[in-house]
Amino acid sequence: RWGRRQRALLWGVLLAAWEAAWGQLRYSVPEEMPKGSFVGDVAKDLGLQLPELQDRGVRIIDRGRTQYFALHAKTGHLVTVERIDREQLCRLVEKCVLRCELIVEGEMKVYEIDVEIKDVNDNAPSFKEIELKEKISEMAAPGSRFPLPRAHDPDWGRNSLQSYELSGDEHFSLAVQAGPGGDQRPELVLAKALDREEAAFHELVLRASDGGDPARTGTARIRVTVLDANDNAPVFSQAEYTARVPEDVPVGSTLISLTATDADEGLNGQVKYSLEKDTDVFQLNNETGEIKILRSLDFEEVDGYELDVQARDGGGLYNIAKVVITVTDVNDNAPELTVTFQLSAISEDAPSGTVVGLLHVQDRDSGANGEVRCSLEGDIPFRLQSSHGSYYRVVTTRELDREQVSEYNVTVRAADGGSPSLQSSAVLALRVLDVNDNAPVFAEERYSARLAENNAAGALVLTVRATDADWGQNARVRYRLSEGRVRGAPLSSYVSVQAETGALYALRSFDYEEVREVGLWVRAEDGGAPALSSNVSVRLLIVDENDNAPQVLAAVSCLFLAFLLLLLALRLRRWRREQLLAADGGALRGVPVSHFVGIDGVRAFLQSYSHDVALTADSRKSHLRFSAASCCDTLPARPPPDEPAPLLGEE
Repeated sequence: RWGRRQRALLWGVLLAAWEAAWGQLRYSVPEEMPKGSFVGDVAKDLGLQLPELQDRGVRIIDRGRTQYFALHAKTGHLVTVERIDREQLCRLVEKCVLRCELIVEGEMKVYEIDVEIKDVNDNAPSFKEIELKEKISEMAAPGSRFPLPRAHDPDWGRNSLQSYELSGDEHFSLAVQAGPGGDQRPELVLAKALDREEAAFHELVLRASDGGDPARTGTARIRVTVLDANDNAPVFSQAEYTARVPEDVPVGSTLISLTATDADEGLNGQVKYSLEKDTDVFQLNNETGEIKILRSLDFEEVDGYELDVQARDGGGLYNIAKVVITVTDVNDNAPELTVTFQLSAISEDAPSGTVVGLLHVQDRDSGANGEVRCSLEGDIPFRLQSSHGSYYRVVTTRELDREQVSEYNVTVRAADGGSPSLQSSAVLALRVLDVNDNAPVFAEERYSARLAENNAAGALVLTVRATDADWGQNARVRYRLSEGRVRGAPLSSYVSVQAETGALYALRSFDYEEVREVGLWVRAEDGGAPALSSNVSVRLLIVDENDNAPQVLAAVSCLFLAFLLLLLALRLRRWRREQLLAADGGALRGVPVSHFVGIDGVRAFLQSYSHDVALTADSRKSHLRFSAASCCDTLPARPPPDEPAPLLGEE
């Protein structure tokens, strides 16, 4: 079984591990150490390698008015940067702890560091006055007690005041009483009755010692004057007085009045008031017992005071009353917002939850006056995320869009719970960096143009235009033709596009009889990496001009002549058949052929073709005219005299 010592050691190890895991370090250092004194090995305790201290942006932040600690960049040690006087920092506190914070910006982590300032015995007990005077009636009974001034030692614990000693006369001894707060109150005890006629004065030495090693001491000389009898001590109206005052009470205000009465007459019945311990905050009127304020109160520094007021009559008898003054909080401190870390720029495609700033907030007031609520102003894509202790992260709630908002002024507002509420704010200026997330967009869905044929090479056809919503190089648009062919030739030999302006030029003269229409695609591409692009169709219509004279098409003319010959052959065949029939019927031979063929009918047929014949090739017309002058539209009525009549042979 483990003993008590082993279990205590185990609990200590577990506690240290728990504190390290939750971002808290504890060290202790004696007061009055010189600058640069070692406090603790922060790098080792947090498991940080020395090169990481600078890479991760590690630094120490003190929240007090004075910077007492720093982080040694080469060793990772926490060292002092100022001489620390415990008595000055923690005059009224038993355990003196200075707090600072270690910020690791690279990891967005905060570690609290508590450094306990250990007391050293650097102060000896001292009395406010080293020459004391006491007046005691000769009628005072043995055992009577008379309060003595207390010594003051600003050290703490064993190094503070521990004991008193009295020497010098057998008539007196020393008694030490414990006060309400555990402090020691020396009292002069009358051990033997006094006889003024025997000795009117008694000389004593009071020594105060602390518990240091070696011990320090302070002394005061006491001269006791023996007086006539005074058998009544002053009596306060209350054993304890209390007062509650706000921290903003004006200087010079009367906080409370004490009253003590003495049943004696004359000098023995006159009461004067005094504070047993001097203070620079309050003033006691020794005649009236009024307590006034000497300087402004601050609840955040001290929230209460205890005073011991002594009422002493003219014969040396006294009484003590306790005064408790409670300081109440007033909402006199606005929240303090400190920007510990912030980004100056963020990419628009940064994921949701990206941290853009780290802030610390504190309010020195208490209660509702010290409760702080933080919020962001406006409808913006950011939110506050509570971090360690009183730290807040400002994070994105979605991806940003630079094309909609290119920069933000994120205002963080902190308001306390006071009435009226006090507020403060901090502004994070944030630029949104562009990402190539927009392709070029053409001004029109499609383009078309008409170009007269026989154009000059290099003529401007039209201009396409595209815009890109991105910024900088990502928004720079360049144009080019998509590959294609026209009548077997590359498209680029017919037209070209200017890369910067989008102007489309004809590289050659077009001929409507060869090319009537050209369809092509123009691509617009931005300068991003990778680049984004879009396409648009362009239709180029070639307009005809009257640049060709009419022409007789030989193939058509021959066809028409062949038709006439076929018709003539059919007529001759008919004529021969009729002639043969006539011969069989006794008709005369040698009749002219025209009489049977029907010359007038042939003429009429031929004349029907004596009009314009339209031969259409695409959009142009050629004319072929058959007139009486150019075409034989009649057959001779009879053969010439020197020629025999035409006869057809038998079939």
